[in-house]
Amino acid sequence: MKKLLATLLFLSTLFVSTSVLASQGESVSYQVNGEEYEGFYMASQKGAPLILMVHDWDGLTAYEKKRVGMLTDEGYAVFAADLFGKDVRPTETEEKKKLTGALYQDKEKMLGLLDGALEKAASLGAKADNTVAMGYCFGGAAVLEMARSGAGMKAYVTFHGGLKTPEGADYAKTKGKVLVFHGGGDTSVTMADFVDLSTALEASNVDSEMIVYSGAPHGFTVEGSDRYQAAADQKSWARFVEFLAEIK
Repeated sequence: MKKLLATLLFLSTLFVSTSVLASQGESVSYQVNGEEYEGFYMASQKGAPLILMVHDWDGLTAYEKKRVGMLTDEGYAVFAADLFGKDVRPTETEEKKKLTGALYQDKEKMLGLLDGALEKAASLGAKADNTVAMGYCFGGAAVLEMARSGAGMKAYVTFHGGLKTPEGADYAKTKGKVLVFHGGGDTSVTMADFVDLSTALEASNVDSEMIVYSGAPHGFTVEGSDRYQAAADQKSWARFVEFLAEIK
Protein backbone atom coordinates (compact mmCIF):
# COMPACT_ATOMS: atom_id res chain seq x y z
CA MET A 1 0.00 0.00 0.00
CA LYS A 2 2.82 2.43 0.88
CA LYS A 3 4.47 1.77 -2.48
CA LEU A 4 1.17 2.40 -4.27
CA LEU A 5 0.64 5.69 -2.41
CA ALA A 6 4.19 6.79 -3.19
CA THR A 7 3.67 6.03 -6.88
CA LEU A 8 0.38 7.93 -6.97
CA LEU A 9 1.98 10.92 -5.23
CA PHE A 10 4.88 10.93 -7.70
CA LEU A 11 2.56 10.73 -10.71
CA SER A 12 0.39 13.51 -9.29
CA THR A 13 3.53 15.65 -9.12
CA LEU A 14 4.08 15.03 -12.82
CA PHE A 15 0.49 16.08 -13.54
CA VAL A 16 0.72 19.23 -11.45
CA SER A 17 4.01 20.18 -13.10
CA THR A 18 2.41 19.79 -16.53
CA SER A 19 -0.37 22.17 -15.47
CA VAL A 20 2.15 24.70 -14.19
CA LEU A 21 4.02 24.54 -17.49
CA ALA A 22 0.95 25.62 -19.39
CA SER A 23 0.79 28.87 -17.44
CA GLN A 24 4.43 29.70 -16.72
CA GLY A 25 6.88 27.91 -19.02
CA GLU A 26 7.86 29.42 -22.35
CA SER A 27 9.31 28.13 -25.58
CA VAL A 28 12.35 30.21 -26.50
CA SER A 29 13.74 30.63 -30.01
CA TYR A 30 17.45 31.33 -30.30
CA GLN A 31 20.29 31.07 -32.78
CA VAL A 32 23.64 29.30 -32.63
CA ASN A 33 26.02 29.92 -35.53
CA GLY A 34 23.16 31.25 -37.63
CA GLU A 35 20.91 28.22 -37.15
CA GLU A 36 17.53 28.29 -35.40
CA TYR A 37 16.84 26.35 -32.20
CA GLU A 38 13.93 26.27 -29.79
CA GLY A 39 14.49 25.60 -26.10
CA PHE A 40 12.16 25.76 -23.12
CA TYR A 41 12.64 28.01 -20.10
CA MET A 42 11.01 28.29 -16.72
CA ALA A 43 12.17 29.93 -13.49
CA SER A 44 10.81 29.77 -9.97
CA GLN A 45 12.10 33.27 -9.28
CA LYS A 46 14.69 35.77 -10.48
CA GLY A 47 18.19 34.73 -9.56
CA ALA A 48 17.30 31.07 -8.92
CA PRO A 49 20.13 28.54 -9.46
CA LEU A 50 20.20 27.38 -13.08
CA ILE A 51 19.85 23.84 -14.36
CA LEU A 52 20.71 23.16 -18.01
CA MET A 53 18.69 20.18 -19.21
CA VAL A 54 19.63 18.16 -22.31
CA HIS A 55 17.05 16.02 -24.09
CA ASP A 56 17.25 12.39 -25.19
CA TRP A 57 17.41 11.32 -28.85
CA ASP A 58 13.74 12.22 -29.44
CA GLY A 59 14.65 15.89 -29.18
CA LEU A 60 13.06 18.38 -26.80
CA THR A 61 9.53 17.09 -26.14
CA ALA A 62 6.77 17.16 -23.52
CA TYR A 63 8.81 14.72 -21.42
CA GLU A 64 11.60 17.22 -20.76
CA LYS A 65 9.07 20.00 -20.24
CA LYS A 66 7.44 17.99 -17.44
CA ARG A 67 10.79 17.60 -15.76
CA VAL A 68 11.44 21.31 -16.15
CA GLY A 69 8.24 21.97 -14.22
CA MET A 70 9.20 19.54 -11.47
CA LEU A 71 12.56 21.26 -11.00
CA THR A 72 10.98 24.69 -11.02
CA ASP A 73 8.70 23.48 -8.21
CA GLU A 74 11.91 22.76 -6.28
CA GLY A 75 13.07 26.37 -6.62
CA TYR A 76 15.29 26.34 -9.71
CA ALA A 77 15.48 28.08 -13.05
CA VAL A 78 15.68 25.53 -15.88
CA PHE A 79 16.63 25.89 -19.53
CA ALA A 80 15.94 22.81 -21.64
CA ALA A 81 18.34 23.08 -24.57
CA ASP A 82 17.62 22.07 -28.16
CA LEU A 83 20.52 20.29 -29.86
CA PHE A 84 18.71 19.27 -33.06
CA GLY A 85 17.19 22.48 -34.40
CA LYS A 86 13.82 24.21 -34.31
CA ASP A 87 10.98 21.84 -35.26
CA VAL A 88 13.40 18.90 -35.58
CA ARG A 89 11.81 16.26 -33.35
CA PRO A 90 12.58 12.84 -34.86
CA THR A 91 10.17 9.94 -34.53
CA GLU A 92 11.97 7.25 -36.54
CA THR A 93 14.94 5.36 -35.13
CA GLU A 94 17.14 5.92 -38.17
CA GLU A 95 16.64 9.67 -38.01
CA LYS A 96 17.41 9.68 -34.29
CA LYS A 97 20.62 7.74 -34.92
CA LYS A 98 21.60 10.13 -37.71
CA LEU A 99 21.07 13.26 -35.62
CA THR A 100 22.82 11.98 -32.50
CA GLY A 101 25.58 10.31 -34.51
CA ALA A 102 26.43 13.58 -36.23
CA LEU A 103 26.88 15.30 -32.87
CA TYR A 104 28.89 12.43 -31.41
CA GLN A 105 31.23 12.84 -34.39
CA ASP A 106 31.39 16.63 -34.06
CA LYS A 107 32.07 17.30 -30.39
CA GLU A 108 32.99 20.92 -31.10
CA LYS A 109 29.51 21.56 -32.52
CA MET A 110 27.85 19.74 -29.60
CA LEU A 111 29.71 21.85 -27.06
CA GLY A 112 28.97 25.00 -29.05
CA LEU A 113 25.25 24.23 -28.93
CA LEU A 114 25.40 23.72 -25.19
CA ASP A 115 27.27 27.00 -24.77
CA GLY A 116 24.67 28.70 -26.96
CA ALA A 117 21.87 27.39 -24.74
CA LEU A 118 23.66 28.70 -21.65
CA GLU A 119 24.10 32.12 -23.26
CA LYS A 120 20.39 32.25 -24.06
CA ALA A 121 19.49 31.24 -20.51
CA ALA A 122 21.71 34.03 -19.18
CA SER A 123 19.99 36.54 -21.47
CA LEU A 124 16.68 35.55 -19.88
CA GLY A 125 17.97 36.39 -16.42
CA ALA A 126 19.26 32.99 -15.32
CA LYS A 127 22.45 32.79 -13.21
CA ALA A 128 24.53 30.91 -15.77
CA ASP A 129 27.61 31.09 -13.55
CA ASN A 130 25.87 28.83 -11.03
CA THR A 131 24.76 25.93 -13.21
CA VAL A 132 24.16 22.20 -12.97
CA ALA A 133 24.02 20.34 -16.31
CA MET A 134 21.81 17.26 -16.50
CA GLY A 135 20.57 15.03 -19.29
CA TYR A 136 18.63 11.94 -20.28
CA CYS A 137 20.01 9.14 -22.49
CA PHE A 138 21.74 11.00 -25.37
CA GLY A 139 21.55 14.11 -23.20
CA GLY A 140 23.46 12.30 -20.47
CA ALA A 141 26.26 11.54 -22.91
CA ALA A 142 26.31 15.21 -23.95
CA VAL A 143 26.58 16.28 -20.31
CA LEU A 144 29.58 13.99 -19.79
CA GLU A 145 31.17 15.55 -22.88
CA MET A 146 30.77 18.91 -21.15
CA ALA A 147 32.47 17.49 -18.08
CA ARG A 148 35.44 16.22 -20.11
CA SER A 149 35.78 19.61 -21.83
CA GLY A 150 36.38 21.41 -18.54
CA ALA A 151 33.18 23.45 -18.67
CA GLY A 152 32.56 25.43 -15.49
CA MET A 153 29.48 23.65 -14.20
CA LYS A 154 28.92 22.90 -10.50
CA ALA A 155 27.87 19.38 -11.37
CA TYR A 156 27.03 17.02 -14.22
CA VAL A 157 24.13 14.61 -13.81
CA THR A 158 23.11 11.80 -16.15
CA PHE A 159 19.98 9.64 -16.09
CA HIS A 160 20.35 6.37 -18.07
CA GLY A 161 22.82 8.17 -20.32
CA GLY A 162 25.58 7.01 -22.62
CA LEU A 163 28.65 6.42 -20.44
CA LYS A 164 31.46 5.48 -22.82
CA THR A 165 34.57 7.63 -22.78
CA PRO A 166 35.79 8.29 -26.36
CA GLU A 167 39.19 6.88 -27.25
CA GLY A 168 41.95 9.22 -26.15
CA ALA A 169 39.63 11.26 -23.87
CA ASP A 170 39.66 11.51 -20.08
CA TYR A 171 38.26 13.56 -17.21
CA ALA A 172 41.46 15.41 -16.30
CA LYS A 173 39.85 18.82 -17.04
CA THR A 174 36.60 18.11 -15.21
CA LYS A 175 35.44 20.74 -12.74
CA GLY A 176 32.50 19.98 -10.49
CA LYS A 177 30.88 16.78 -9.28
CA VAL A 178 29.52 13.94 -11.43
CA LEU A 179 26.33 12.07 -10.51
CA VAL A 180 25.28 9.02 -12.52
CA PHE A 181 21.97 7.15 -12.38
CA HIS A 182 22.09 3.84 -14.25
CA GLY A 183 19.85 0.84 -14.74
CA GLY A 184 21.31 -2.55 -13.91
CA GLY A 185 19.14 -4.09 -16.61
CA ASP A 186 20.24 -1.64 -19.31
CA THR A 187 21.33 -3.61 -22.38
CA SER A 188 22.13 -0.49 -24.45
CA VAL A 189 24.58 0.97 -21.93
CA THR A 190 26.09 -1.95 -20.08
CA MET A 191 27.44 -2.44 -16.58
CA ALA A 192 30.87 -2.74 -18.22
CA ASP A 193 30.42 0.83 -19.49
CA PHE A 194 29.42 1.86 -15.98
CA VAL A 195 32.54 0.31 -14.45
CA ASP A 196 34.78 1.84 -17.12
CA LEU A 197 33.35 5.29 -16.40
CA SER A 198 33.89 4.85 -12.69
CA THR A 199 37.51 3.86 -13.37
CA ALA A 200 38.05 6.91 -15.60
CA LEU A 201 36.57 9.28 -13.03
CA GLU A 202 38.70 7.81 -10.24
CA ALA A 203 41.83 8.07 -12.39
CA SER A 204 41.22 11.82 -12.72
CA ASN A 205 40.22 12.28 -9.06
CA VAL A 206 36.74 13.50 -9.99
CA ASP A 207 34.26 13.81 -7.11
CA SER A 208 31.62 11.36 -8.28
CA GLU A 209 28.60 9.37 -7.15
CA MET A 210 27.32 6.48 -9.24
CA ILE A 211 24.10 4.61 -8.49
CA VAL A 212 22.70 1.45 -10.09
CA TYR A 213 19.04 0.41 -9.87
CA SER A 214 18.68 -3.36 -10.09
CA GLY A 215 16.69 -4.57 -13.08
CA ALA A 216 15.99 -1.08 -14.41
CA PRO A 217 16.22 -0.95 -18.22
CA HIS A 218 17.48 1.83 -20.45
CA GLY A 219 15.12 4.81 -20.26
CA PHE A 220 13.71 3.78 -16.86
CA THR A 221 12.42 7.32 -16.11
CA VAL A 222 10.23 7.59 -19.21
CA GLU A 223 6.74 7.26 -17.77
CA GLY A 224 4.17 5.72 -20.11
CA SER A 225 6.73 3.56 -21.90
CA ASP A 226 7.25 -0.18 -21.43
CA ARG A 227 10.73 0.65 -20.06
CA TYR A 228 9.43 2.72 -17.17
CA GLN A 229 10.34 1.49 -13.70
CA ALA A 230 8.58 3.55 -11.04
CA ALA A 231 10.85 2.58 -8.16
CA ALA A 232 14.04 3.54 -10.00
CA ASP A 233 12.45 6.74 -11.29
CA GLN A 234 11.29 7.84 -7.85
CA LYS A 235 14.52 6.93 -6.08
CA SER A 236 16.75 8.62 -8.68
CA TRP A 237 14.64 11.77 -8.67
CA ALA A 238 14.62 11.96 -4.88
CA ARG A 239 18.41 11.60 -4.79
CA PHE A 240 18.79 14.20 -7.54
CA VAL A 241 16.72 16.77 -5.63
CA GLU A 242 18.66 16.00 -2.46
CA PHE A 243 21.96 16.33 -4.35
CA LEU A 244 20.95 19.70 -5.77
CA ALA A 245 20.18 20.96 -2.26
CA GLU A 246 23.59 19.77 -1.07
CA ILE A 247 25.51 21.76 -3.70
CA LYS A 248 23.18 24.78 -3.90
